[in-house]
Amino acid sequence: MKKHTITALWDEIPDDADDLVLVRGGFRVYLCLCGKQLADRAAAELHAAETNQCTTCLGSTVEHIVPSFSQPCTACAGTGRRKAQLIWELAYMEAETAIPVEIVRKVIADFTEPFQLSQVADTVRELLGLPVGRLPVGPRVRDILRRLEADGELVLVSAPDEMLRGTSVMLYRDPYWQHASD
Repeated sequence: MKKHTITALWDEIPDDADDLVLVRGGFRVYLCLCGKQLADRAAAELHAAETNQCTTCLGSTVEHIVPSFSQPCTACAGTGRRKAQLIWELAYMEAETAIPVEIVRKVIADFTEPFQLSQVADTVRELLGLPVGRLPVGPRVRDILRRLEADGELVLVSAPDEMLRGTSVMLYRDPYWQHASD
């Protein structure tokens, strides 16, 4: 049985440079432990899916957010396997159905001071009677809050916890929002 874990090589120029993709000033090529060279991210994801590896971390168990920052893969819970990724995706789709935007609006309507993501997620979980760990409540609530922010209903008032690549890539662990003033 062949091992399959795909890694991206940066600034490497292999002999067959025709298959490379120029990315932010450096070449990137994907290589699998089985020996297969993959020309781009789409080919790497397809190979990962065909070999039952997570298509986010490509089987490595680690998400490389930017070249200098990585974290355990959130799509497959750090397993590197496609099955765990699919289970998470199904749970997220269920959370989308169970947690509509109106519920989050109702919860945040009572807040007059800035509120944290975790505070809203815990309140939504309690309001809907959802057991901890059953659905990805936090990620769903985060996405709704970001949507309300994009629509101008909320303002993000937190400073980033880390600036990974200047102001273009910032990490917020438990951000604060407040209602936009009318």
